[in-house]
Amino acid sequence: MLTVDHAMEFNAHAGRPMGSSRWFVIAQENIDDFARLSGDDNWIHTDPVRAGRDMPGGRTIAHGVYILSLIPWLQREIFEIRRRGRGFNYGYERVRFLAPVPVGGRVRLTMTPVQATSQASGTRIEIDSTVEIEGSDKPALVARSIILIEDER
Repeated sequence: MLTVDHAMEFNAHAGRPMGSSRWFVIAQENIDDFARLSGDDNWIHTDPVRAGRDMPGGRTIAHGVYILSLIPWLQREIFEIRRRGRGFNYGYERVRFLAPVPVGGRVRLTMTPVQATSQASGTRIEIDSTVEIEGSDKPALVARSIILIEDER
């Protein structure tokens, strides 16, 4: 885990991977919960019987947006900023879903800082994020995460 005192210190680590989260198992119950919340209840995600018959690999797959939504949770295992105010997920750029994650698959997040820039109320951090799939040459997704960290009050 990378630990810094201030968000601007990410510049000293630009271009060097900070590390990876633990592996996380993608369970059908989580996929089903996401389907209920998002309204995306396509059978490729929610019907294991049909997926067993009609999907390559015979399993349901996780929603790409569900995998994207894991980034803020998994990033807690990769870095910490000690002296800071509130943090906000400002968004993502260059999001690409490159490979499906089958139910039962394991994923982890790897992050590499790109830059930190000073803003009126704090610091904007850009981080390249990759969600890897255990045993796969292709990641599930790549994205540039943008986080706003307010100055410590």
